[in-house]
Amino acid sequence: MPVNIPETAQKRIVIIGAGFGGLKLAQKLIGSGYQIVLIDKNNYHQFQPLFYQVASAGIEPSSILFPLRKIFQKQKDVYIRVTEVFSVDYEKKELHTSLDTVWYDYLVIASGVNSNFFGMKNMEEYAIPMKSISEAMGLRNRLLQSFEKAVTLRDQNDKKALLNVVVVGGGPTGVEVAGAIAEMKKFVLPKDYPDLNFDHMQINLVEGSGALLAVMSKHASEKALFYLKRLGVNVLLDSRVTDYDGTTLSLGDGQKIRTKTVIWAAGISGEIPEGIPAESIGRGRRLVVDDYNRIKGFEDIYAIGDVSVMVTADYPNGHPQVAQVAIQQGRNLARNFISMKNKAQLKPYKYIDRGAMATIGRNRAVADLPFVKFSGFIAWLTWMFVHLMAIVGVKNRLLIFINWMWNYLTYDQSLRLILWATRKKNTATPLAPNE
Repeated sequence: MPVNIPETAQKRIVIIGAGFGGLKLAQKLIGSGYQIVLIDKNNYHQFQPLFYQVASAGIEPSSILFPLRKIFQKQKDVYIRVTEVFSVDYEKKELHTSLDTVWYDYLVIASGVNSNFFGMKNMEEYAIPMKSISEAMGLRNRLLQSFEKAVTLRDQNDKKALLNVVVVGGGPTGVEVAGAIAEMKKFVLPKDYPDLNFDHMQINLVEGSGALLAVMSKHASEKALFYLKRLGVNVLLDSRVTDYDGTTLSLGDGQKIRTKTVIWAAGISGEIPEGIPAESIGRGRRLVVDDYNRIKGFEDIYAIGDVSVMVTADYPNGHPQVAQVAIQQGRNLARNFISMKNKAQLKPYKYIDRGAMATIGRNRAVADLPFVKFSGFIAWLTWMFVHLMAIVGVKNRLLIFINWMWNYLTYDQSLRLILWATRKKNTATPLAPNE
């Protein structure tokens, strides 16, 4: 039986994923004459760039989430369905979901990406990724529980294993989470745990290439390295992770690091429902699209955001997997759907680079804008303003601003709570008593 969605004379556009791209597309199609069905496995939009601040107890999880039904509660042509999409039957033009089938006239896949462990089963089993709010919460729980456990131990080697943190991946996520944990070590944790010697706590950032922030400028890369070292982070460049058994991380050069906490920020792959032909899927399990975001081999199925790859002269390996690309593609595709309805000419997508930024603790950030590259306090203020304005909802912006100001003025955080929910794989299950 099909999922209950009103049958109308309108053409139906089904959007899989309520991330930056899917949400922008749905918003821009309001009042366009189409029936819009927005499908997501969660009933909220999540602001992924600030997951690391949730993980480091800097902000509340609810402040970077926004209910989808609240966004569209006054729009009668938008239908939200909270379900997981399993497969696409492109011949019948149907989706198979955990609820039932959903038919479409046009399908837009904006499902984003998930962690790619490159076939390392142990890493997938024991490391903690950060691709969802539950995983960020799981990391916060694991960090705090490790400190609680370390307080009770006498053996110094066991204590060090609990205190040590390894971040794998030197992109923006890895750099930002390493900086945030280093600041916790410096300003917050010694006050909470005066009976622990945090000089024994090591924060290691492992990067396989020779530079951090490879997608940004040389200036940004060098400044990020400088800032992290100032915070006491051990940055291991040109280092490849080979294995992790839950206690010991092994590197390609033979080095071994004892740690109970490995954060995976090194690789991603597209979240694609079954049924899409292999010839439409490119490197990194990203859907190959043309200049109009149509998936290769289809006229009625599109992909936008991180899950898509559009090869152009300026971007032969596809556009960077950042929020601005998804937002711009969603906006452009909405215009094209409206043009299709009006039998007007379609507009190819062209990426407008608005720059990239990363923060490395208080007063430290790097910014690559189209017209200037800078770092330090001004870059940090710019980063804060841009991210604050991008948050959905005035209340959420206010909550985050208050948390940021409190943290800045007091050198403290008030959200260090261990809250266990469902204990699923990759949500950082509690440490066993003998671990």
